[in-house]
Amino acid sequence: MQSNHFGGEKLHTINRRMFIIGVAKFVVFTGIIIRLFSLQITENKKYLTLSDKNRLREWRLPPVRGEFLDYFGNVIAGNLKVYQLHIIPEQVENFKSLMLRLKELLNLSDTQFNKIIKKKNSQKSWETLIVSDNLTWEQFTKINFFLHELTGAKAVLSVSRDYPLSENYTHVLGYVSRASVKDILNNEVIKNNHVPGLKVGKTGLEKSFENDLIGSSGIQRYEVNAYGKRINQIDHEEGIKGKTIKLTIDTEVQKLSNELLKGVAGSISVMDIYTGDIIAMHSSPSFDPNLFLFGISQDDWQLIRNNPLKPLVNKTLSGLYSPGSTIKPIVALSALENDVISKNFKVNCAGKIEMYGQTYHCWKKKGHGVVNLKSAMKVSCDTYFYEIARKLGVDRLKKTALKFGLGEKVLNEIYSNEKKGLVPDTQWKKDTLGKGWVIGETLITGIGQGYLQTTPLQLCLMTAQLANGGFKIYPKIVVEANAKTETEIKSIMNNNIEQLNLKNNELKLETSKLFDFLNIKKHEPLFLNSKNIKLVREAMFASTNEIRGTSYKSRIDDPKYQFAGKTGTSQVKRITAEDRELDLKTFEIPYNERDHALYVAFGPYKNPRYALSIVIEHGGSGSSTAAPIAKRLFKLIIDRHELREKIKIKKTIKI
Repeated sequence: MQSNHFGGEKLHTINRRMFIIGVAKFVVFTGIIIRLFSLQITENKKYLTLSDKNRLREWRLPPVRGEFLDYFGNVIAGNLKVYQLHIIPEQVENFKSLMLRLKELLNLSDTQFNKIIKKKNSQKSWETLIVSDNLTWEQFTKINFFLHELTGAKAVLSVSRDYPLSENYTHVLGYVSRASVKDILNNEVIKNNHVPGLKVGKTGLEKSFENDLIGSSGIQRYEVNAYGKRINQIDHEEGIKGKTIKLTIDTEVQKLSNELLKGVAGSISVMDIYTGDIIAMHSSPSFDPNLFLFGISQDDWQLIRNNPLKPLVNKTLSGLYSPGSTIKPIVALSALENDVISKNFKVNCAGKIEMYGQTYHCWKKKGHGVVNLKSAMKVSCDTYFYEIARKLGVDRLKKTALKFGLGEKVLNEIYSNEKKGLVPDTQWKKDTLGKGWVIGETLITGIGQGYLQTTPLQLCLMTAQLANGGFKIYPKIVVEANAKTETEIKSIMNNNIEQLNLKNNELKLETSKLFDFLNIKKHEPLFLNSKNIKLVREAMFASTNEIRGTSYKSRIDDPKYQFAGKTGTSQVKRITAEDRELDLKTFEIPYNERDHALYVAFGPYKNPRYALSIVIEHGGSGSSTAAPIAKRLFKLIIDRHELREKIKIKKTIKI
């Protein structure tokens, strides 16, 4: 009985254990089935994605940057194909060994090698390291041949900027260089399109139009093996090329400007007096922007940086100069407009005047004798302009100067480095220096000295608005699709003259209200009496085309090329009695103490179309240094005028 009892308990225990084991097996198998279901069905997409990530690789291609064209459609900033070598450090088993092999293959110097190592240590392991962004074809083929040994390295075909005209457009276009952390953080467009080695605009129009030029990145997808090597291209998405931007500049005139300024520091600006198109805008000395594309060498950088003529400064926009006698047309116009003088107003120049114990000298030691407006402008008599400036006053002079483009940026905010200059008045001195204005300061302002500061481009705009009969224009350097033609602008100017002549008619008031309401009043007259503009232009003609005129030697007798202008000599230091006694020639004076040479002009005189300004730093006399340059420029500018007009006709027909 007892034996049967123990046998029954044993059987019960075995059955219970088998039940527990069976349940456990059921739970385990159920769990396995559920997990398999989850892996195969529920999480299928997730693991397929992870599998693809191991099997597929995606490469973002650098965006193709938009081009710059000159007015005639020639490429002045384009793109070229370059070969690069990239490494992703986290995919490299032995980075040092790989780099030693690359050093051997590419003949890297110790400096280059150490620079790459330093760069690798400063970035994240998953970030692409660019070993070279400009491989030669020989290097590129060699890398591809040994690619099986170079795990983690890849040879890449990319694009880079190219400036085919090198130094001719440097200060207009600026240059591009590799995007910095600051560039990426400050610009969302750059951030969204960033790829290793991306180059972005650093200065000039390249920087101003960055968002238009950058384009969008393309994408390539490849199937790779266990070692990360490409087996097959799966997909390719084309990027979008950046916008092509056409400029108003004529390359031939720009190149001549560069040639004429070789070896000197200075600026040349040329402008259409109706449309405001900038035909040339060159600052000298310049430099080759291609040097910055792949990282400028220390030697090249030091040569540019330490050049005493300051090639990094855009003198056309950032250079501030006392305008010297080039301001005299505005002084004369302001005096005429304010009824301070008439065209027959005369002054007897004895070579100097005395006022409150101070002596104010004319440039001609013995004086010019009795001069009127035309003859004073012709010979650039300082004494005459001292007197009319005294009668006019600096406050009224400022109003006229501002109307004609001085004291304000010419191209608005297109260039971040453009300066406003300074046209002083009595309130300015009180607010800025805490002192009252004195009469002597008015006198020297009347001959373009003292606090008065202008940029070369402002002087060009000033001259253009005198040349077109005294109407406001709107300078531009980028071609606008719906820009008005010269004929349309002249029509607007003529209508504005008619409105001005109706000033005593009730219709004038109603028309003015309508213009203000529609906000379309443009190219308004900057004068009260058009005869005053005519007098000033005639005086400028005499300065260039009549005997004793300060730029008479630079005249062109042929009416096709004939121009009118005004010379200027801007002092950079106070001339002492000892200096006057020595009367040294320009070449005998230390370079930094020599006067700046300036010239403004417009032509052809009978039917003006273009204005220019020339500034030569420490060039001495405007008549001997700057004016002869204008003679060569006007011949080319006017010869190319018909070609320019043909482009406009084609554009009109196309529209």
